[in-house]
Amino acid sequence: MGLRAAGERTLLVAHPDGELRRRAAEGLEFIPLAPSHELDLKAGWKLSRLVNRTRPDIVHAHDPHAVAMAAVALSMSTVQPAPVLVASRRVDFRLKKNSFSRWKYRQVDAFICASEAIARVLESGGIGGSRVFTIHEGIDVDRVAHTPAVSVHETLWLPSHAPIVGNIGALVEHKGQRHLIDAAAQVVREFPDTRFVILGEGPLRGALEHQVKALHLEKHVFLPGFRVDAIGLLKTFDIFVMCSEMEGLGTSILDAMAAGKPIVGTEAGGIPEVVEHGRTGLLVPPGDSHRLTEAILDLLGNPAKRERMAEAGWRRVRERFTVEQMIEGTRKVYRELLGLRDRSRGAGTLSPGVAGHKGQPPQSADN
Repeated sequence: MGLRAAGERTLLVAHPDGELRRRAAEGLEFIPLAPSHELDLKAGWKLSRLVNRTRPDIVHAHDPHAVAMAAVALSMSTVQPAPVLVASRRVDFRLKKNSFSRWKYRQVDAFICASEAIARVLESGGIGGSRVFTIHEGIDVDRVAHTPAVSVHETLWLPSHAPIVGNIGALVEHKGQRHLIDAAAQVVREFPDTRFVILGEGPLRGALEHQVKALHLEKHVFLPGFRVDAIGLLKTFDIFVMCSEMEGLGTSILDAMAAGKPIVGTEAGGIPEVVEHGRTGLLVPPGDSHRLTEAILDLLGNPAKRERMAEAGWRRVRERFTVEQMIEGTRKVYRELLGLRDRSRGAGTLSPGVAGHKGQPPQSADN
């Protein structure tokens, strides 16, 4: 949508029943595609026909399955010069090493990483530095500013005077909410009015609920699930905590900073690229519930410090992490890649697959 607003023609290819379709702006050119699995040759053929018909300069894949579909489609396409294949990378997991994954990532001409931490992971996995670009994820700060606040106290029937320590994230292992619950058990001994609110849904809900009961925290820790009004609720938190063990960047932190909240985060992944320790928040080692407890207690006991960090975070997200900066950074990478492609015609390749046909995929995704 940002590229279209900047005058570029864009087509969005996504699942017809997915969240992207629901959120796409009216008038955006949308092409439905519903592959049944990662190596769906029928879906790849449909996408290759679209490429042949529209002749795009760039095909930008935004998740691993999209990389697979784009790589398969471009291997079947007859368009010359071949479109540049760009892959976004927003997680700091290592790339898979099975034969199909190795093939599909060799077809990628450039990776756009949401943080330097992700770029380092790719480079340590053998992806050449010339194929790796870092463009920090950006958020729509105006959307956050104009989202009405929703009282978390009234929504969850909490005492009106209770300080709120909040977290937003999928309930999965690497998000580390179990460490926050361990910390909560210690925090309430010194600040018994504190309430902990963890917004999100996922496979660890049962385990986290069991942990809350085992620590007798039923009156202090709440897991309301996935909430469409998460930003509104965030606005009435007192402290935002990102307790991840792994994290590409942490857009929930950016939302919290834009909402004027002080941050307690871990030193995982790209979080230190966002949170300046001692200025916009406090950073602790991942998985260390003791240090997490200390940081939360520090901020709960220092309202002036919370306010100072919240103000600094509010300024930082507007200076460094806006959606406008992300869009312009992406356009700059596109222009650089297309310039390299044009200069490389007939004289080698930009990187795997740019000049000429993409390599044919393996027959299956098995190891």
